[in-house]
Amino acid sequence: MKNDRIFSDRITDVPRSFIREILKVALNPNVISFAGGLPNRDLFPVDALKEAACRVFENQGRDVLQYACSEGHGGLREYVSARYREKADLDIPVDNILITNGSQQGLDLLGKTLVNEGDAVVIEEPGYLGAIQAFSLYRPTFLPVPVSLEGMDPDALRMARSAGRPKLMYTVPNFQNPSGITYSDQNRMELARILEGTDTLLIEDDPYGDLRFSGRARTSFKHLLPDNTVLLGSFSKSLVPGLRLGWIAAPSALMQKLITAKQATDLRTSHFTQSMVCEYLCNNDADEHIRMICDVYGRQCRAMLAGMKRHFPSEVSYIEPEGGMFVWAELPRHMAAMDLFDLAVKDGVIFVPGDPFYVRGSRHSTLRLNFSCTDVETIDVGIRRLGTAIRKLMGRPTEQCNAVEI
Repeated sequence: MKNDRIFSDRITDVPRSFIREILKVALNPNVISFAGGLPNRDLFPVDALKEAACRVFENQGRDVLQYACSEGHGGLREYVSARYREKADLDIPVDNILITNGSQQGLDLLGKTLVNEGDAVVIEEPGYLGAIQAFSLYRPTFLPVPVSLEGMDPDALRMARSAGRPKLMYTVPNFQNPSGITYSDQNRMELARILEGTDTLLIEDDPYGDLRFSGRARTSFKHLLPDNTVLLGSFSKSLVPGLRLGWIAAPSALMQKLITAKQATDLRTSHFTQSMVCEYLCNNDADEHIRMICDVYGRQCRAMLAGMKRHFPSEVSYIEPEGGMFVWAELPRHMAAMDLFDLAVKDGVIFVPGDPFYVRGSRHSTLRLNFSCTDVETIDVGIRRLGTAIRKLMGRPTEQCNAVEI
């Protein structure tokens, strides 16, 4: 359009997804991509889903193609509720669960329901780009709080709370995107004590929680702040992403507002898709499928870490995750990951520089590497290429060096 004034102020404030832009480069078959956050397509249960779809049509016929309630498929919500009881010892009533078009829509509905322009929102630093985008539409004041190996910095959270009286605090406490860290139980308890008695709503986004290949499960914030915690979940990482199914588990008063926002947005999530997934879950061993995913991702992660140890200079540090899909690395502070990206593309490998995961500043030295979509042999080739690019950026000969685990 010729006149930019036609666009709303809110849409001009929202950053484009750098990740989506660079994934276009990955279409080149000669480029090895560590950039995406995509599940491994080879693990999708295509035959079982096909059988589930056929059974849905046989049992429900045309009815499954009709409109349905905004809250979502009753059987699927019951499955989510039972899963919380079994896996996390959480009692989440079915009426407190809303099915969404992926957990990304959950973020949008929460922003739409809760955030006015200028409201303070605590977000992890580095933080999930999708949450930054979703909340940016509602023009909040972001209060970034750093995360470390233990979790979110308690002292920085106290300062943020004093400075801005945040309405929301957004967290990905299990295998955080992008850093891969998992909040310790002690850190979760300390953060809960800081928020206890306040009006701040804590959002626990857990799309990767099932993808654990080492270590042990941690306590949900819902146990620690039962009245102030909203849970977001997704079938995208544990089943398939293309069906776009997620959910929100929220307190009753908030749930009524979320349902209204959902109705105003899209009326309801696909009844057929929900029915198919529910049919699949009732007739297949979801835990066995998840164990297979964890086994594959664990081997791919170990291959990436071993390759980094062999091929990266010793000044490059990295975090070893207990699960999820990402390894977070850091170059020497004086180096910018964006500069490395430009060199790495020429060497036939791409990753995500850290800049998009921060709401302040640029030219960060951090980078995110995804291991879920690349086989073990290709991971080693790609990491070797990236090590070559790092040494070029450092002005060093392209010889083998060792990275340092942190």
